[in-house]
Amino acid sequence: MSTPAPAVLGASEEAIAKGSKSFAAAARLFGPRMREDAVMLYAWCRHCDDVVDGQELGHGRVARALSPAERLDGLYEETRNAYRGAPSAHPAFAAFAEVVKRNDIPERYPLQLLEGFRMDVEDRRYETLDDTLTYCYHVAGVVGVMMALIMGARDDVVLDRASDLGLGFQLTNIARDVMEDAAIGRIYLPASFLAEAGVPEAEIAAREHRAAVAGVVARLLDVAEPYYDQALIGMAALPFRAAAAVGAARGVYRAIGVEVRKRGPKAWDARVSTSTAQKAGFLAGGLAQALATRFKGAPLPRSAHLWTRPQ
Repeated sequence: MSTPAPAVLGASEEAIAKGSKSFAAAARLFGPRMREDAVMLYAWCRHCDDVVDGQELGHGRVARALSPAERLDGLYEETRNAYRGAPSAHPAFAAFAEVVKRNDIPERYPLQLLEGFRMDVEDRRYETLDDTLTYCYHVAGVVGVMMALIMGARDDVVLDRASDLGLGFQLTNIARDVMEDAAIGRIYLPASFLAEAGVPEAEIAAREHRAAVAGVVARLLDVAEPYYDQALIGMAALPFRAAAAVGAARGVYRAIGVEVRKRGPKAWDARVSTSTAQKAGFLAGGLAQALATRFKGAPLPRSAHLWTRPQ
């Protein structure tokens, strides 16, 4: 087994500590090797997202000479080079090369994530729920699949459930970040949902539409629930500590959606997040949930209406 260079692992640890407190908290439950891989994968995902959006760890704006499309093309090239063994001076790509090699992650999965970033670069419009779910798969569901591979999963049923959880996460993110996204011209809520609620897409951030938007968001959060439920099936097939980490992350993100729904039209007056104490509670809950999966009965039936990931 190869060992990541201390500088590479250190940069990855810094990225997760600053970029996602929720993911960092859940990752504490992994064993050492699995945690290294999860942190390195996160660092690459975070780097690619930042390069495309011109941000630093998901915040602010960083001046860049190239256009978003040109920056994305560069990420495609660097990603393919990593699979061909070409060295990279950037710690995120050095980490990426290490993690895909250690876990035999097929090249199609990281490229599918980059396809999701291309949807943003091209200002893709999401007319239907299926359009929104397709985006959710590319920016989050496929990350769930890669994480499951790091956890040792190879069965398609388990990978499908990992994708389901990623979709649930992203639907929650969309619900929480509606106004932030609208401010930069991005609308991920299905246009058909907005039309049915009488909300013009150009006026999604207007105060007079807050109640109607809250209704659309509640509808999207309803869609997320079966995906969170389906994730429980996959947890039973994971190693105990991995299942606990997944259960903790599931609890944190689902709680964000619950709070967004509870606040209604006031959901975007302040950013919804979970406190340190709440995260600690979800870590304990993840352990309990993982233990429960060791003694599970018949698996949950898969809901027929759920979106299916591409193979």
